[in-house]
Amino acid sequence: MLAPVRLSAQTKGILGDWTEPTGSVIRIGRCGAQVCMWIVSVSKRAPAATDVHNPHPALRSRSLCGLEIGSGFKLRDADHATGGTLYDPKTGKTYHGMITADGATLRLRGYIGIPLFGRSQTWRRPTQPVKACGTGPEN
Repeated sequence: MLAPVRLSAQTKGILGDWTEPTGSVIRIGRCGAQVCMWIVSVSKRAPAATDVHNPHPALRSRSLCGLEIGSGFKLRDADHATGGTLYDPKTGKTYHGMITADGATLRLRGYIGIPLFGRSQTWRRPTQPVKACGTGPEN
């Protein structure tokens, strides 16, 4: 089980924990020379606790807890990452992505082809310590 993350250690940049609109918490951290994203807490308001929309039937029963949903991002600076892919467990689709942090707000853009053809989502830093649900990277 992952330990709660102290908020004081994550006040700047894209790295750290972020709460998405349904209340699940995503951890953004380094994976080698790149940046990746993992679900570390699944909200009770999340549409599902398993990967029910995965295009591969054999993966539909796997837990969302600990699931890597972003990979291959390269940091341009502490507040910007590009060049990665984002997996959306709500649809089972994978998109190209861009990440921008502005203080306690994170803007995530997923797109097909070019950023113009996509959609954005805003995430926030958690206001309480995060109780992680399973395995994943420590930041």
